[in-house]
Amino acid sequence: MTNTTNTTAATTTVNATDTTAATDTSAETGSTAAGTSGGAPILVLAGTGKTGRRVAERLTALGLPVRIGARSAETPFDWTDRGTWPAALDGVRAVYLAYAPDLAVPGAPEAVTAFCEAAVAAGVRRIVLLSGRGEKEAEECEDVVRASGADWTVVRAAWFAQNFTESDFVGYIRAGHLALPVGEVPEPFVDADDIADVAVAALTEDGHAGEVYEVTGPRALTFAEAMGEISELTGRPVGYSALAPDDFAAALAADGVPAEVGDLLTYLFTTLFDGRNARPADGVRRALGREPRDFRDFVREAAATGVWNT
Repeated sequence: MTNTTNTTAATTTVNATDTTAATDTSAETGSTAAGTSGGAPILVLAGTGKTGRRVAERLTALGLPVRIGARSAETPFDWTDRGTWPAALDGVRAVYLAYAPDLAVPGAPEAVTAFCEAAVAAGVRRIVLLSGRGEKEAEECEDVVRASGADWTVVRAAWFAQNFTESDFVGYIRAGHLALPVGEVPEPFVDADDIADVAVAALTEDGHAGEVYEVTGPRALTFAEAMGEISELTGRPVGYSALAPDDFAAALAADGVPAEVGDLLTYLFTTLFDGRNARPADGVRRALGREPRDFRDFVREAAATGVWNT
């Protein structure tokens, strides 16, 4: 991509996408929990992504059997190859359903419908859906999960704080400037660790069936304010500027981003950042009985790792 000191675009999907690669874990050993039966594994789709990886790590730490749903997993899972679904679902009683690349893409409701039908037919009793806050397309998929016949929980997430540390944004922040087609619209950035904690509770505990948890951070910041906090806690300036949507799309195209990806990103940024998601929600508190992690605490910890160092 172009240098962030000019018109910088970033290929990070906004809400429910969970496709950041990480080391695969394929353990299927452990004890049982609510929503599981015997030694039945919990299937974690997008299990190498931002939230899926964290969900799998927490389940494993609880001693529960986990099956990673990813193309590179020991038992491969591919949303575009339904022939991989039966083996991934074999013996599974609970699923963390994160759809890639995003619930807003054409065909997502149809794919989620087919998967839920296959899952319930295979004996799945509990589905926890990672959804996107303010996405009408994601709400269609929520309706699919509600109608699936399984116990369901929806985790409707705000924009991930980890998009600043586990995506193309890292390079732009290191270079000292980020530019997106978003103006002075605040967003209550949510920590992916909070998302994972809520999802694991819904997968392993009673009392979460039929709940929709809107998970956000405790306060909303604009992107400029977010860069200001990163600047303060890293000790070096990181600027922000708003791009016109056409300029953003042009920057993506100039950087070689496929047209369908550029169109999705432009749509998400220009649709979801209109103020509809500006208000913090209480999903973390309702699900876990504690407050969500503040963005400043996330930035402080991230800065200590050196992720934004040049």
